[in-house]
Amino acid sequence: MLSERRLQVLRAIVQDYVGTEEPVGSKALTERHSLGVSPATVRNDMAALEEEGFIAQPHTSAGRIPTDKGYRLFVDKLAGVKPMSPPERRAIQNFLEGAVDLDDVVARTVRLLAQLTRQVAVVQYPSLTRSTVRHVELLALAPARLMLVLITDTGRVEQRMVDCPAPFGEASLADLRARLNSRVAGRRFSDVPSLVEDLPEAFEADDRGTVSTVLSTLLETLVEENEERLMIGGTANLTRFGHDFPLTIRPVLEALEEQVVLLKLLGEAQDPGVTVRIGHENAHEGLNSTSVVSVGYGSGGEAVAKLGVVGPTRMDYPGTMGAVRAVARYVGQILAES
Repeated sequence: MLSERRLQVLRAIVQDYVGTEEPVGSKALTERHSLGVSPATVRNDMAALEEEGFIAQPHTSAGRIPTDKGYRLFVDKLAGVKPMSPPERRAIQNFLEGAVDLDDVVARTVRLLAQLTRQVAVVQYPSLTRSTVRHVELLALAPARLMLVLITDTGRVEQRMVDCPAPFGEASLADLRARLNSRVAGRRFSDVPSLVEDLPEAFEADDRGTVSTVLSTLLETLVEENEERLMIGGTANLTRFGHDFPLTIRPVLEALEEQVVLLKLLGEAQDPGVTVRIGHENAHEGLNSTSVVSVGYGSGGEAVAKLGVVGPTRMDYPGTMGAVRAVARYVGQILAES
């Protein structure tokens, strides 16, 4: 275990390096921070931190910079989450409240996160598999053709055409719509099949074929492997950090183009807290020089998807964690109200 003083020295090194982009020396540390000890003592502490792998000496510079291990200790033990100021919170709320539909919510969230953190923002669309049914609408397009509209609790809308085996009257359609919603509204997708399996028996023999066709279309919509969708923004922000990527920015940009990589990076939506993956903790080689800060978002206290940012390991962790958490909270509120 590191002593309290060495933890303070590590915190000061991280803060100075993130703020100045320059390797940090013992003299500068004692001048900028009230550590209460001499530069010689700070030098000894830095030597111990270096020996344990928390800081390193880049090339021949006299200063030291944090390693992945040093940043990890900083995030776990030393960094609080920096709360957003009231004006910042109001700006987030006003910007997101202007959204007209789910696509717009996601697009605005990406833009907002990229602007607030000046990193690359990644937002996952709410997953259908973790959703509940808000409403099922059935519309007659022709005597034997219907449109089925499934609306989820996250505001997602899925539309399907249904070709019926026989004409289906307006009264039967209203009856099916009412019975269907009384059974499935507010229920999880996984519960729906068992809730509707005996529904055709409630109808006249002539209508049962159409009811069965509508139900099979609904169930196909629910179980369809809806490809997990993502939106990404602010990639140009990475160019500001050219010197933070040891060789070139190219592997990072290539990794960001791979949807599967990004979904893995964001992690499981079930984990609601703020997750920070630093440097080599990211399995994808192209992202070994980056950190990923992500959090789950959703309505009603349950995470249905993730959002986060990707940037260099030399990151303002308290500020980034605060921004990501605040934006997730507001997106959750908007989904709950939509």
